[in-house]
Amino acid sequence: MRGPASGLPSAMSITVSVLDLVPVRTGQTSAQAVAASLDLAERADELGVGRYWFAEHHNMPAVASTSPPVLIAAAAARTKRMRVGSGGVMLPNHSPLIVAEQFAALEALAPGRIDLGIGRAPGSDPVITQLLRRSGTTSDVEQFPQHISDILSLTSDAGATVRFTSGDTYSVHATPAATTLPEVWLLGSSDYSAQLAAASGLPYVFANHFAGDGLERALTLYRDQYQPSEAHPSPRTFVTANAVVAPTEAEAWERALPQVRMMSRIRSGRPLVPMETVEQARDAEAQDNLGAHIIDNARRTWFVGAPEQAADALRAFSKRYGVDEIMVSPVAGAYDAEPLDAAGGRVQTLELLTPLLAA
Repeated sequence: MRGPASGLPSAMSITVSVLDLVPVRTGQTSAQAVAASLDLAERADELGVGRYWFAEHHNMPAVASTSPPVLIAAAAARTKRMRVGSGGVMLPNHSPLIVAEQFAALEALAPGRIDLGIGRAPGSDPVITQLLRRSGTTSDVEQFPQHISDILSLTSDAGATVRFTSGDTYSVHATPAATTLPEVWLLGSSDYSAQLAAASGLPYVFANHFAGDGLERALTLYRDQYQPSEAHPSPRTFVTANAVVAPTEAEAWERALPQVRMMSRIRSGRPLVPMETVEQARDAEAQDNLGAHIIDNARRTWFVGAPEQAADALRAFSKRYGVDEIMVSPVAGAYDAEPLDAAGGRVQTLELLTPLLAA
């Protein structure tokens, strides 16, 4: 794990937010995984977390966050103050009108607390992408900038105007009488997304938790090229990061191993499986050494360690990139004995980390 920057004040305050993929471990049902994530969201709200986002992924045995709007509604009902949203909705999978209507309805359920984070990747493999499109959406990656504009119009007070070839117009609103709007964020892991967010005058988040490379360049492009909008006169961004915090560094790295091995499977094209428990990952690693080629990268780019160690590294990271909010993906694995409907090490990560960074 990166060491703290020299001279960095330990009292530097950082807002902690959470990115949740609703992990599913061996022997766990979808219902148990969702219950664990909703308990985690409730505890995050109590701890003062700033926002809590669900990511969209499909056809992955270890991930149950296939439908962010459904999970956001459930989390909003269980929480009181923090913002809840998507990190993100993968727009090529959906009609812009459906996305606008879903998030306008969520905003009506929890006024002033809904974030609509939008991404351009499909969130799955090519077969699932085709199945999603066959089910009715007409979205197209090449139309992504236009679809972003459509969503902004559809959720606005004025709504959008459709013009027919005859010259007649038709007014469309995501909801009939909205008084507040979901806040739209553009997500990405490339120069393209940074430049589009800048040109659109939108807040931007670089997906550092899985990309890593290109973060500094993307943020520089975004800030240098930013075109002020009425809603956002200045550029606004924060950074995502994988984090595992435990009472000792040794336990933290043990809890990180299942996610390390899962990332290795994804990047090497191996068959995906439910998330291993710590004991399963430890035993399997002794046999196949699956995580060896990714562990060095994790030591450089993840935040794994004892509480003060992880907090100091995150302060340094925040200072380096000029942000005062860090969205952590708490990727701590579970031990065999931990209940299937509890978030275990993920709750521990937030409970140990959040008070230190908010100090």
